Amino acid sequence: MTIREARIAAGLTQQEMSEKMEIPKRTIEDWEAGRRKCPSYVERLVINELVLLAESK
Repeated sequence: MTIREARIAAGLTQQEMSEKMEIPKRTIEDWEAGRRKCPSYVERLVINELVLLAESK
């Protein structure tokens, strides 16, 4: 699962994810567009948090 897939599954826009997780929106845009690669441990943490948010809905 990618960050984008997890974000969509959680029902969040990039802006909402940015606000909720305190990650700059531009960083999220860059990760999803492939312009920047986040460290694998950060990717796992972000995806896990998004999955938890999706499950809590």
